[in-house]
Amino acid sequence: MRKVLLRFVFDNLWQWQAVGNELHVGAAWLMLLWVTIVAVTFVVMYAQSKKAAESAMSAGFWLIVPSALAAVWLLELPIMKTGIPVFGYGMMMFVGFSSATWLASRRVRLIGQPPEVIWDMMMWALIPGLIGARLNYLMQYGNQVFAGKHGIELLVAPFALWDGGIVFYGSVIGGIVGVVCYCQRRGINSLAMLDVISPSMFIGEGFGRIGCFLYGCCYGKACNLPWAVRFPPDSLTYEKLAPAGRVLENPLSTISLHPTQLYSSFAAFVLAGILAWYFRRRPFDGAVLAMGGILYPINRFVLEALRDDEPKRWGTDFTYSQLISMGLLITGICAMYYFSKRGRLTKTPS
Repeated sequence: MRKVLLRFVFDNLWQWQAVGNELHVGAAWLMLLWVTIVAVTFVVMYAQSKKAAESAMSAGFWLIVPSALAAVWLLELPIMKTGIPVFGYGMMMFVGFSSATWLASRRVRLIGQPPEVIWDMMMWALIPGLIGARLNYLMQYGNQVFAGKHGIELLVAPFALWDGGIVFYGSVIGGIVGVVCYCQRRGINSLAMLDVISPSMFIGEGFGRIGCFLYGCCYGKACNLPWAVRFPPDSLTYEKLAPAGRVLENPLSTISLHPTQLYSSFAAFVLAGILAWYFRRRPFDGAVLAMGGILYPINRFVLEALRDDEPKRWGTDFTYSQLISMGLLITGICAMYYFSKRGRLTKTPS
């Protein structure tokens, strides 16, 4: 479990050395990695759609890392001394978003749309999704987020995504709003598009939960199972459990806990596979979205019973997420019935 997977440093451009619980890597390796990623991405996109590849390159996205490194170097910013940390949570979010987008771009042809539509649309989904995810988190844990902060820290706190603190349900709601707005603007069937991206939502969730594991949030209850995990002192889990004395001294760590983050990750990948299989057999537009709205809350409700990071809410025996799951399950069932009555199905034009 690592909050910081590695740190890019500037004092030795080709450094590659473990320092404490971090791996220090010279900035030259970052540049080499970025060039490789850009080249591979371009080749893959070009193979799918020449237009999409040319659009991505002309947008200048590939200049982000070189420009940032040049600014740090030329302006001698303070980050030259501290290095650039790569947080495990943020890295998994990036991997999840990229993988989800790529898989959706392969699936979108089945509704008669080119792959570049997905790459354009996902940017419309990303920002509203992050906003929704963060707002949902602040609704649950706002008192903790703002506690003891003043001045600049107080202003930055709502946006500190690098410290974790987003909720999947909020990201789904925000992302759906963004997708619907994009589809209306482009004259695309929004229900068919939501069916396309529904499996990808859970790909993103799967990688995101691995990020939770690295960071130490969303931890489980105590257990003595062979696969139980213990979190080190630099994790959020240790920070939360230490005041209650739920830690061990040799080695210094938390007590053994359910790896609920990994349970959630596995379940999300399985659900993504089920929805991808169902997509090719869907009887009507909206069926995949509704199926996800039925299956996910059942899975989430069960897994919440093994988590130990959320209190019961509003005088009930259920957590916030369990209560939301109940509402989403009912919504999913109603949506499935409503979409079935419409009976429309968008397929690739023959």
